[in-house]
Amino acid sequence: MKQKIFLMMLTMAALQVSVAQKVINLWPNGAPGNNECPQPEETFNGKMVRFVSEPTLTIYLPEKEKNTGVSIVICPGGGYGIEAMDHEGYQYAEYLQKRGIAGIVLKYRLPYGHHEIPLADVQHAIRTVRYNGSEWGIAPDKIGISGFSAGGHLASTAATHFDKGKTDSADPVEKVSCRPDFAALVYPVITLNEQWGHMGSRENLMGKNHDLKLIRYFSNELQVTAETPPTFLVLADDDKSVPPRNSIEFYSALKEKGVPAELHIFREGGHGFGMNKMGKPHDQWPQLLLDWLKAGMILK
Repeated sequence: MKQKIFLMMLTMAALQVSVAQKVINLWPNGAPGNNECPQPEETFNGKMVRFVSEPTLTIYLPEKEKNTGVSIVICPGGGYGIEAMDHEGYQYAEYLQKRGIAGIVLKYRLPYGHHEIPLADVQHAIRTVRYNGSEWGIAPDKIGISGFSAGGHLASTAATHFDKGKTDSADPVEKVSCRPDFAALVYPVITLNEQWGHMGSRENLMGKNHDLKLIRYFSNELQVTAETPPTFLVLADDDKSVPPRNSIEFYSALKEKGVPAELHIFREGGHGFGMNKMGKPHDQWPQLLLDWLKAGMILK
């Protein structure tokens, strides 16, 4: 009898997991382009992945009673060489889900010098969420983008490089706007300049070339316009990997263009803290994000 009860509990737990999340292929008919992934995808150190060539969305939808209609597409970081799927992805999505926000983790293709590949994936991810919004209980005007470190670069690229939809595309998803309605950037890489950029991310994204036009294109502090969505930024002052100036310059550009923004610089925390609880003030950043969303009337 005890064994039967135990098995029933396991079955119920499995059903709850299947309801809590689902994984879909980002490009069901095959991803465009070829990023020449050198090896098969590999998971290591828990939930770190590399050699990603098949992008996916892991979708955490909130319970209907809690659903706010808000969603956030999440880009884990890792210098465009790996992706930290757990503390910069799944844990974040679960946190949002419990608070009525759909957390959608993007496992994007890594570039291997093909700079257009990650941007194509993140734009298609936003289009996919907007296209499926009514089915997933997501408001089409409350879709955010968020990212950590190099994932923050990808998220800030999505926030500064977007279109209203490709009307000539045969793919109905591609006809939908890829502009995010807000952005939340956590210790993000912003620039690709040599003075205070993260050169590892730059090399992985675009190779060892020094194409100044391409460097400028992906230096997102230079790409801010009045149409860039409201942005929340958080980082630590003692970040030795990605200098705080990345976020400061982006914030300054946003304010110059009249875009609502909020910037938090904690005294300590270093780089890569994500959702890890370290017993330091920066642990409160997820709540600060929720407060910002409420203040901006995105979250009610």
